[in-house]
Amino acid sequence: MAELTGSIFEFRLPDVGEGLEDAEIVQWKVSVGQKIDVNQAIVEIETAKALVELPSPFAGTVLELLAPEGSLVHVGAPIIRIQLIAPQVADATQPIAKRTEILVGSGPRNEEGDRRGRAPRNYGGNSPSQTLNRSIPVVPTVTVTQSTDRIIALAKPPVRKLAKDCGVDLTILIGSGPEGSITRNDVQLAAKNLSNESSVIRSNADPSRESRTPIHGVQKVMADAMVASAFTAPHVTEFISVDMSDAMNLLGQLRSQPDFAGIRISPLSLLARAMCLAVRQTPQVNSFWDARAQEIVTKHYVNLGIATATDRGLLVPNVKDAAALNFKDLAKAIEEVVDAARSKRAQLSQLSGGTMSITNIGVFGIDTGTPILPPGESAIICLGAIVDRPWVVGKEILIRQVTTLSLSFDHRLVDGAQGSKFLADIAQLLREPLQLIEQ
Repeated sequence: MAELTGSIFEFRLPDVGEGLEDAEIVQWKVSVGQKIDVNQAIVEIETAKALVELPSPFAGTVLELLAPEGSLVHVGAPIIRIQLIAPQVADATQPIAKRTEILVGSGPRNEEGDRRGRAPRNYGGNSPSQTLNRSIPVVPTVTVTQSTDRIIALAKPPVRKLAKDCGVDLTILIGSGPEGSITRNDVQLAAKNLSNESSVIRSNADPSRESRTPIHGVQKVMADAMVASAFTAPHVTEFISVDMSDAMNLLGQLRSQPDFAGIRISPLSLLARAMCLAVRQTPQVNSFWDARAQEIVTKHYVNLGIATATDRGLLVPNVKDAAALNFKDLAKAIEEVVDAARSKRAQLSQLSGGTMSITNIGVFGIDTGTPILPPGESAIICLGAIVDRPWVVGKEILIRQVTTLSLSFDHRLVDGAQGSKFLADIAQLLREPLQLIEQ
């Protein structure tokens, strides 16, 4: 694949993350006729997990933008042509202008192949005599296969490729071949049915009554991950109502203290701290089912995920080593990762490696829910709305501020007693919240 023709360089979309197949062109940072420098950011793309700015490995003049903004481009497809000033090798040790994300997937590879053992690919526009210095650290993106037990369909490689090209999910097919294997005919029949169904729906659709949005990027990955998690991890959900009156009073007092000026503290901050303390008594809720190794991996650290609604869909950035932070520092760290996710500045490292999570539906006025586990995690707490309710205190009925917590856990890793103890310990810490800021 020749990308250098005379002094014309054709830059192809590189693999910037493990398992990446395509990316959306979000915004061009350059225009036709513009002169650009080595390592200058030329385009912002959206991968499955983050926004990434790609730098140019050469200096020159932009001749043509080959992919419009908003288009979905496959890895290896050409996206820009550059008239070279002089062939140069990009120095990855130099700072990359205006990068908002780490350029991933460009780290050192084996001479015989890439990270997945395949033959070398020349997606970045490097001729054999001019190899781009690939010393930028690799930060792998999260894929479903890293953290879930996927259903593996019985099919030969050519059949798998056909299914991929046709958009057919092999895991939902019943094979007609030997030992239930899936054949080309099975895939072709499924593709035909899918095409017919889609054609009927599209032909009957009234554009004034409905619209269609392509599913890709974060939304696609999140949907795939949630389906995989729901059908691989046996979910159990338990509920408990908690009197949050003292906790809310404590928050009010802390907000008036100079030490907490400018720090966003909330019931979620207290819940996060309670989870980090309670996990010490029930470490099983902070573990991972490694199906390949047939082992249970108990984590001795907590990377606490915070489910965050963004204009790109649901993201779950996590606070690294959350259990090692005191209440004040934990509240600041939560604020930082949530703000980064909402402003599209979240690093891939912040969006991967979570061990357990929180989702807050109380902000929408919802009492409780049954959350689905993020792939690879064994516990997630759902915080419901905090509302005034009649509550028995001693022998009196008083109006108290009450919420309902729900805990979903992976029953392969956490039994009923362990899940119940974890939830009960969290509730007790929230009822007596001084423990959360003193420990």
